[in-house]
Amino acid sequence: MFKLTKILAFFFLLIQGWYPAAAQWKSFLLSRRGDTLNRVDQLDRKQGPWVESVPEQRGERGYEEEGHYDNGQREGLWKRFSLEGVKIAEENYRWGKLHGNQRYYSYNGGLIREEQWRAMDPAIAYDTVAVYDLKDPDKQIGEVVVKNEGIAMRHGRMVHYDPRSGRVLLVENYVMNKLQEETAVPAVPDTTPRVIPKVIQEYDKKKKKN
Repeated sequence: MFKLTKILAFFFLLIQGWYPAAAQWKSFLLSRRGDTLNRVDQLDRKQGPWVESVPEQRGERGYEEEGHYDNGQREGLWKRFSLEGVKIAEENYRWGKLHGNQRYYSYNGGLIREEQWRAMDPAIAYDTVAVYDLKDPDKQIGEVVVKNEGIAMRHGRMVHYDPRSGRVLLVENYVMNKLQEETAVPAVPDTTPRVIPKVIQEYDKKKKKN
């Protein structure tokens, strides 16, 4: 009887903890630890921590994303993973749009590209943006007044890398979506040792003898 009472008490506490969440959210998922994920409020807005899965479609590889929603808009850091579990992107959001530093990786984990974006507060019609010297990022050389079009814009450096060696391939500089300068970084000679197949080695030896 005592054991049955303990079991009933446990289920009562479980229901007590679950019911407020059920009343607050129109739908949600429970993680293995009991955390509520993928919450949708009574106004059909996504809230809190979410995990989203995109299946493979028309030859495009599928992926999963995890991050946070605030009143239906992405906010803060979002991470994207391949279906094999490799991190392929880190994106930062504000007001539901890309904002700040973004990093993209190959399916082998090598860094491909770094980008800088700027989102604008949807509550304002215009924004004043500082413009910095391309050769001295700490030196402000002016300001630009930009109309709020409701979109995020490239603003800052975009750096392209060789995902295998980490070598910088190209640097682009943007001011509110306008390319200011494009600098191709001189290629560094590839000193990786070349492995020649044994069949070709034997063929070369025979050719030299003849």
